Amino acid sequence: MSAHDIRDTRFDPPDAGAARYWPIMICLLGAFRVMQGGRQVPLRSGSKAQSLLVTLSTRRGYAAPRETLLDAIWPGEPENLSRQSLNTLVHSLHKRLGGALGGAPPVLNADGYYRLNTEAGVGVDVGCFDSLVLTGEQQALSGNTVAAAGVYTEAAELYRGDLCVATDSYAVIERERVRTAYLTLLAHLADYYYMEQRYGDCLRVTLDLLGSDPCREDGHRIAMRCHVRRGERAQALRQYQLCAMVLRAEFDVAPEQETINLFEQVRLFPGSI
Repeated sequence: MSAHDIRDTRFDPPDAGAARYWPIMICLLGAFRVMQGGRQVPLRSGSKAQSLLVTLSTRRGYAAPRETLLDAIWPGEPENLSRQSLNTLVHSLHKRLGGALGGAPPVLNADGYYRLNTEAGVGVDVGCFDSLVLTGEQQALSGNTVAAAGVYTEAAELYRGDLCVATDSYAVIERERVRTAYLTLLAHLADYYYMEQRYGDCLRVTLDLLGSDPCREDGHRIAMRCHVRRGERAQALRQYQLCAMVLRAEFDVAPEQETINLFEQVRLFPGSI
């Protein structure tokens, strides 16, 4: 296997988004975990094994050159010693996780590059999340809103929190990318439930959206509409007040004109909503 193969190969099983189908799942959303057959593998927090798996899981193609790993895990150590330590660490992971992969190593290396062995069944929850989001978008574009909502729901359940690692600029950018995708799919789900007149479900999803980003005015607007449809006009007006308060505290700005117009509509003509 060449270094080109190590960098670019990324295995997609028949259902790449279904985290439960992977023998080994590295979880970075919310908190670092390694799952094997639905059970958490005990790894000491802050261990070298965690550093190795996190570094590989947050890189494109789940791969990184040896030098990147040595700098991340053994900064300042003599190269000959850190190389030996890396080989020992990879071997210890093979002993701990290889049984779930039919004896295959969880980490492959060739020509100075290391990568997760996705072909053997090592998955990353962020990759599964991305696959589900893409599938949902494709279903939505094809007009299959019910299927899209189902896939978005599965993705939302997989998102247990923001990316737990932000050790460098690459990881920070990745954290914000995934978080934005999560907020967007929640907005899509809220719109779907509202159109289906499932106002309780719509409010539940909207509260998740606003819990992650209280400044999302689209979330406040759809919550206002839901409250009106449920006969909770006063609560809709309070929702607007909350929106205005959050925006003032966070950015010292007023709500958008669309939000203001909806407030006036709730206040004067709630039956038109």
